[in-house]
Amino acid sequence: MKHKLLNASIAMSVLSLAGCQNAPQYGRDSIEEVIAAMTVEEKAQFVVGTNRVQETPPDSPKGIKRYPEQCEGAVATLQTQGKVQGAAGQHFDIPRLGIPAFVYADGPAGVRIDPKRENDEGEYYCTAFPTETALAATWDIDLVERTTKAMGEEAKEYGVDVLLAPAINIHRNPLCGRNFEYFSEDPLLVGKMAAAYINGVQKNNVGVSLKHYAVNNQETHRNGVNAQLSMRALREIYLRGFEIAIRESQPWTIMSSYNKVNGIFASENHWLLTEVLRGTDGSKGGTFEVPFQGFVMTDWWAQENGVRQQLAGNDLIMPGTQRQLDEIIEGINNGSLPDSIIDQNIYRILKTMEKSTAATGYKYSNKPDLADHAKVTREVASDGMVLLKNDLTGTSKALPFEAGTKVALFGNACYDILVGGSGSGNVNRKYKVSLAEGMENAGFAVDEPVKKAYTSYLDAEKAKVPAENFWTIPVFAELSLSEAQVTEAMKNSDAAIITICRMAGEGGDRKAVAGDYLLTDTEAANIALVCKTAHAAGKKAIVVLNMGNIIDMNAVLAANPDAVLHAWLGGQEAGNSIADVLSGKVNPSGKLPMTWAKNYQDYASSKNFPFSVADSIVNYEEDIYVGYRQFDKGSVKPLYPFGFGLSYTTFEYSDFEVKNDNGKIVATVAVKNTGAVAGRESVQLYQSAPSSAEWEKPVKELKAFAKTKILQPGETQKLTMTIEKFDAMSWNEKQNCWSVDNGDYTYSVAANAEDVKLSKAISISATK
Repeated sequence: MKHKLLNASIAMSVLSLAGCQNAPQYGRDSIEEVIAAMTVEEKAQFVVGTNRVQETPPDSPKGIKRYPEQCEGAVATLQTQGKVQGAAGQHFDIPRLGIPAFVYADGPAGVRIDPKRENDEGEYYCTAFPTETALAATWDIDLVERTTKAMGEEAKEYGVDVLLAPAINIHRNPLCGRNFEYFSEDPLLVGKMAAAYINGVQKNNVGVSLKHYAVNNQETHRNGVNAQLSMRALREIYLRGFEIAIRESQPWTIMSSYNKVNGIFASENHWLLTEVLRGTDGSKGGTFEVPFQGFVMTDWWAQENGVRQQLAGNDLIMPGTQRQLDEIIEGINNGSLPDSIIDQNIYRILKTMEKSTAATGYKYSNKPDLADHAKVTREVASDGMVLLKNDLTGTSKALPFEAGTKVALFGNACYDILVGGSGSGNVNRKYKVSLAEGMENAGFAVDEPVKKAYTSYLDAEKAKVPAENFWTIPVFAELSLSEAQVTEAMKNSDAAIITICRMAGEGGDRKAVAGDYLLTDTEAANIALVCKTAHAAGKKAIVVLNMGNIIDMNAVLAANPDAVLHAWLGGQEAGNSIADVLSGKVNPSGKLPMTWAKNYQDYASSKNFPFSVADSIVNYEEDIYVGYRQFDKGSVKPLYPFGFGLSYTTFEYSDFEVKNDNGKIVATVAVKNTGAVAGRESVQLYQSAPSSAEWEKPVKELKAFAKTKILQPGETQKLTMTIEKFDAMSWNEKQNCWSVDNGDYTYSVAANAEDVKLSKAISISATK
């Protein structure tokens, strides 16, 4: 009854004050004047937000409740339908003060809103772009920025003020369920890609919410798990991507993560949200190089204490619970939440949102240029694909296919391709292009009996389950192929393609079991049969991986396919994008943004990854040795090193120079296309610390990268890469700050973490 009365009082307060003609107005008067005119209830409601529908929020793990269940319902307000249907949430608007309802929508791979609206014949579809692993695999900052500029245009034209993206948590372990939404294992690549993503979106006066701050590296028990790690690992690996992104893009908002960081919930962590992020106190671990200027919001249904969240510097609680609203009102009234704190938090929100579509009154069209954006997604998806294997078959490589090649397509993903992950990364698109459609569009003939067998099977399986939705994207067991079926197909085809697909998403982690990280018996048998039969007929067999992350490849490689292409989750044009690479229309130039181990147990983090809700503490015992840093240090070699990717052409590196320019390291290298076809090359610049360093350092660390234009055969391009002074530093745990060792540093240009082309040593002094 208390909650009903409270909401009634808020509603009455708003209605009674709506007629005041002299109230300050947001956008006309100063923000300070607007805040001063707010009632206690309005202030509390404004920092709690609203949700478009009333629901009981999910809790992780099931069965664990922090607070009485009856207090966990959504905030009951007059605004339950939402300004933009299907958006994740919005602010409580205050019309009498001219404060609009700011709209927040999911958006890692495109804007997520409802495509259909009640009593509305219009269509509001959005473009499904490739997921973030695919974007990172392009190693192309300009292309990523162009891609996300298109995302931002869609948000703007649909009336969305903030995209809840990008997500930049580190690929600590390949089983994290949301790795497809995250860029990489390396913080430099993460930070640079995130900055490009943010700059692209925010060119439209649409903000982003950089997430999840911080150390959200698993979904299992994500609402309560305690990530325990050293200050050095926190600063060098898990916060550094955020720090670089803020320096180079200043996102409008940052989203705090659900989990605890060294014992304190992120949304209640004053050190994390205020001292480090905003630079108010350098005495407890060092502030960010460039302080964050926007506001912090919670992840959805972060059900911690409302007053503690506000005191910590978590400005906005989304979408909020009645309990949190009550706590904040009580805190203001009893003084435990000082006016200065809540007023500061509201100011940061209102100041940040001054450029938003809602604040400026932008007349959005509901008609973004989806046709043009489809071209963008097709391009970026093909540029991010990674060619893992391409053997000689006769006198030529297995790929690309010759024009007119007849192909037999095996595997569910040939006909029902996965374009994105589930959860907040899911996009309500109008269509998706299957691989079969893409191959046919590219002029290849597809074996009809095999096509019919798969389409009939998939139609029957789909009829048994609910349609694709936020939490679930159906994936079906593979057909068990017969020798007669494959033999007949290969009689009528010049080559075979067989796909392996995997789905992952928000709310759960993957498992190191058959059908997930490992192949099923059926998948392994199918690949072996297709490869054996194709080779017996003197024909090629190609494996295409359709997934956002990676799997165990032992069974795949044991079948000896002629080529392997990692196509990621490539967005709605995925089939066309894959066909562009297979046909040679696009020369593959993608490179892996993570290290691919031979066996799951080779990852150091496999010893401390949460497989059940009982694992309430995760110890990051590997410290800074994540990904290639770990494999460089140990004796176990990876299957595919970080930054690996083949091409249809070859490149030569020369004229490598490095100089120290007032603390910045500037490197130049010439890259020549020495092959027979046009293509692009991604060049990686690694730094190795002096052998006399005061504390142990990784063997090498990525410090810069660059990608050539499309080089014609025989053409050379000079690339320049700059390492900022801050990026050359490492964390000094003794002094609790960033520092540089004096001595000779080695800089290496490489095609991947194990393929160093050229190296130079230069002397660096901490005083220069």
